[in-house]
Amino acid sequence: MRRPGVWWRRKSTPAKVETYTRWSFHFFGVVEVTAIGLPVFQPVGVRPGLLLFLLLCGHAVLCSVTASRALDWTRGSREQPMRLLVVLGAVSWLLGAAVLALAEYGPGGDDVLSASVTLHVGMLSFGAGTIVLGMRDRRRVPVVVAGFAGGSGLLALALGLAGPAALGTATAVLLGGGFLAFTSVFSVWLLDAVFELDAARETRTRLAVAEERLRFGRDLHDVMGRNLAVIALKSELAVQLARRERPEAVDQMIEVQRIAHESQREVREVVRGYREADLGAELAGAQGVLTAAGVDCAVTGSAAGLPPAVQSALGWVVREATTNVLRHGDARRCRVSLEPAGDRVVLTVENDGVERPAQDPSGASPPRGAAGPGGGSGLAGLRERLAAVAGTLEAGPVDGDLFRVVAEVPLPPASARTSSSAASSAASSAASSAASSVPRSVSEESEEVTS
Repeated sequence: MRRPGVWWRRKSTPAKVETYTRWSFHFFGVVEVTAIGLPVFQPVGVRPGLLLFLLLCGHAVLCSVTASRALDWTRGSREQPMRLLVVLGAVSWLLGAAVLALAEYGPGGDDVLSASVTLHVGMLSFGAGTIVLGMRDRRRVPVVVAGFAGGSGLLALALGLAGPAALGTATAVLLGGGFLAFTSVFSVWLLDAVFELDAARETRTRLAVAEERLRFGRDLHDVMGRNLAVIALKSELAVQLARRERPEAVDQMIEVQRIAHESQREVREVVRGYREADLGAELAGAQGVLTAAGVDCAVTGSAAGLPPAVQSALGWVVREATTNVLRHGDARRCRVSLEPAGDRVVLTVENDGVERPAQDPSGASPPRGAAGPGGGSGLAGLRERLAAVAGTLEAGPVDGDLFRVVAEVPLPPASARTSSSAASSAASSAASSAASSVPRSVSEESEEVTS
């Protein structure tokens, strides 16, 4: 069986706020029944008290149903419950008048009067506070509360209550109804704000993806635009030479073939660079994302000086672990450390809030942690990436509700890293020289054909 907390943890933050708001208004019904309905038995008697208690329970249930429908309307999943609001208002007034009539025409006594006035004030206050949930124009909220309070005072005077008692009843309805109405308005505002913030976060994520696509498009344009222009010019040049039956046309087509292969290689380099993860950026991004999600995240260590291949592999580990911290479990703390250990570098991601599913019939209980669900494809993909650089990955729960991911990658010798950097610089310089020389040769050959 699932633990009760799993159902709550799997909800998003807006869904949690919505659930909390709904059950808060349902709890108002419980408060109305227990705090107002139960004390009426002693002064009124068992049989009249039971009747009043059942009427109050019906009013509380009607308030709960109206609040639920009104919240559905505020979230856009249901039409505005106008009929239900009218019915609640009418029932609140009828029951309020009935209990005041009981005080006037029923068994006498100060206790009966006090109990009747308490029921009257409670029903009208909870009715006004619930009706406010289904109102679109918030400027009408004070009018509704004042109308309930004024009507309560007039009703009390009409049923024979003294002036001070009627004034006190109207004041109690004004204060109680005003408090519940303010609670309703604030709850709806808070719920809308949470959903708007969540929508803004999703929009920001989509914009970030769109910006990354634009960057990738610009990189491809920079790489392919010039080479395609050169290919077009040389092809046109080859056509002109072939029409004049000059043998140089073959050389131009060979050059077109070489540039096409070079363009293909450059595109592969762009794609490879696009897929590689920068470890420093991933560490900073993980801390920012987790902190924004309410997780206390601490990052220690620096990626400076690590080879690009090692940074790319460990960057993917940080990215996958951060994603799983947000998607699985209910983490409150996360620690990310990057430390050298001799000829190896060790990346550790540890978080709390691990989820443990119930045991299966065979007795096994594979842990499901916040940093990576057991048996998923995320850890398998990370092991494949680390295997390309002779690295290892260990992941699993430790010390109760903690989950730890440890990635170790061996560092190449310093001489190899230096020569690799030098070779990369030399290759970049050669490519730049070759690229800069191509347009000049095309221009010169085009002038030669034209002349």
